[in-house]
Amino acid sequence: MLDLINVSYDTQIPNNVGLSSDKRVLKALEKWHPGYINWWNDLIPDRFQQSLVYLRTAVSVDPKGWAKFDYVKMPEYRWGVLLAPQVEDRRIPCGEHAGQPAWQEVPGEYRNMLKRLIVIQGDTEPASVEQQRFLGSTAPSLYDLRNLFQVNVEEGRHLWAMVYLLHKYFGADGREEADDLLRRSSGSDEAPRMLGAFNEETPDWLSFFMFTYFTDRDGKMQLESLAQSGFDPLSRTCRFMLTEEAHHMFVGETGVGRVVERTCQAMKEAGIDDPYDIDRIRALGVIDLPTIQKKLNLHYTLSLDLFGQEVSTNAANAFNSGIKGRYMENRIDDDHRLSDATYQVRNIKGDQIVMEDVPALTAINMRLRDDYVRDAAGGVGRWNKIIEKAGVQFELKLPHEGFHRQIGIFSTVSVDPEGKIIPKEEWQAKAKDWLPNKADGDFIQSLMVPVTEPGKFAGWIAAPKVGIDNKPGDFEYVKLHMA
Repeated sequence: MLDLINVSYDTQIPNNVGLSSDKRVLKALEKWHPGYINWWNDLIPDRFQQSLVYLRTAVSVDPKGWAKFDYVKMPEYRWGVLLAPQVEDRRIPCGEHAGQPAWQEVPGEYRNMLKRLIVIQGDTEPASVEQQRFLGSTAPSLYDLRNLFQVNVEEGRHLWAMVYLLHKYFGADGREEADDLLRRSSGSDEAPRMLGAFNEETPDWLSFFMFTYFTDRDGKMQLESLAQSGFDPLSRTCRFMLTEEAHHMFVGETGVGRVVERTCQAMKEAGIDDPYDIDRIRALGVIDLPTIQKKLNLHYTLSLDLFGQEVSTNAANAFNSGIKGRYMENRIDDDHRLSDATYQVRNIKGDQIVMEDVPALTAINMRLRDDYVRDAAGGVGRWNKIIEKAGVQFELKLPHEGFHRQIGIFSTVSVDPEGKIIPKEEWQAKAKDWLPNKADGDFIQSLMVPVTEPGKFAGWIAAPKVGIDNKPGDFEYVKLHMA
């Protein structure tokens, strides 16, 4: 019987799925492995491949004790295939098959839909690592450098998670899709990543923190939905990925919080009360709060686009077939089939944004986006408590969901951050006040000077409250050996 909790290291690919006795899949993954390592060494954290990094590695899928910490060179990190333990007699939680036994094999009629969902999820994982590859050179501390690399190796492991499913359950075309995951790259003209937000640059550390807070939170919502899947291997894969994903959002929330804290501290020390006295604040070597708001506006709206169309037959089909559920499906008090249910969706009537009832089945994306907005608001509230505690009169806000949108009903109109539809010319004239402009980007870049002494931090960011793995403040999280 397989040990579904602890991870086996008896093959090149650590796993808890019995790869050593599944020769066909093991051989396919071993054939894919060199391409992955080439991708990692060619593209991924630039210049740090020989550094020793204090990383956590999964040794179990028991939530209470699943990881160990130790120094490792990133190319030698033991990426693996890890599924949460199988739930005995698990049932499909939603759609027309609700209540039937969960599938252990791919149902033929849903094969293409399922494969596409796995490929899209898989494509986001290496994309974010590609976007972040140059950040190591400007890390504000060894603590932050280590957190960047931890996020990177775990996104790499999440790629492995999806590649395993493609190889195990989708035959020759699954192997082709797995190869294509290494062929595409973020921002490429010839073969870009599949979703727009994953072709944007991550030029600085504030962008990285915003990305891990907002865009990885979209990843959390998608993984929660896929964890409801009637296809049990996908559900189990995503359940364990969520365990790792929590750290990525922690990096984002605490990162932005530390930037906010340091800015407020510098303002108080200099006797500056006006958060809009931008030149004086920037002269202190910190990032002013209005610019932090602009970065928030950008990353939040890019992340909203990842949810797709508000009304979607594709999303309806995925739910109805039982291959993708809603966020926390088991906590929702309805029939989980949505035969006659409705859901409120925003629409545009003339120059007004109105709420309309539509069939709940077609509003699956909208419901998930609403759940995301509520989830994202929590961290913004905690950032505002830091500002309030410092005695600064400023409040960070999530802009209206119609602001700066490229996908969905709002892509056809110009909406300001307060939710008012305005003429396109007026929007373009004011955009410099709402979104980061070149001058903002140049200023932030001017602060991106690496700090590599243990326990020291760049002047634009506060130290964390506690260390990783309860290590002391001057712990050497990365032993640098730059290629």
